[in-house]
Amino acid sequence: SGFVAGTLMHCMKCSFVSLDKADDELEMTMVCHRPEGLDQLEAQTNFTKQELQILYRGFKNECPSGVVNEDTFKHIYAQFFPHGDASMYAHYLFNAFDTTNNGSIKFKDFVMGLSILLRGTLQEKLEWTFHLYDINRDGYINREEMTEIVRAIYDMMGKYTYPALKGDVPQQHVDAFFQKMDKNKDGVVTMDEFIIACQEDETMMRSMQLFENVM
Repeated sequence: SGFVAGTLMHCMKCSFVSLDKADDELEMTMVCHRPEGLDQLEAQTNFTKQELQILYRGFKNECPSGVVNEDTFKHIYAQFFPHGDASMYAHYLFNAFDTTNNGSIKFKDFVMGLSILLRGTLQEKLEWTFHLYDINRDGYINREEMTEIVRAIYDMMGKYTYPALKGDVPQQHVDAFFQKMDKNKDGVVTMDEFIIACQEDETMMRSMQLFENVM
């Protein structure tokens, strides 16, 4: 899928070097913001130690300081969507990776999120996606939040991907989703409502592929 696959390809292209170098661990201690030890990250993610080494080299090559700020993230992300404006979606995605809400993504934040998106269970992927839509992090998705994300996706994919789209199509998309997700009609979608709706409705699950494909 878009960003995830692109990021992995980018990381591997930047860092596909011999993985048996004796100075791997030493190299990891020389970054300003040291990541967790590889063994600990291997236990916390669905990646092997070798895969983590490849990812780390690519991450360090792109971000020598060991952290990614939002401007750098937007710049990297924009390269994968040259025909659209990816800035707003990259902003929301950055916040989803920035779980500590401190304005930067460390290597651990990056691989923890990537592990879920690439190799997590369906439940884990849906929970992560819920947090992406929950912009203000209050535990609910309201109609405005979902509209913001969907519009950002359409902006990012660009007119070449969706040449016939009218201005109200994103809103129609949101209205259809909300009608199915908001079971008790209280104007917000809880995580349980979100996950149940996606698991029960094959059409909605297929619709969600749009969002998976841009992660």
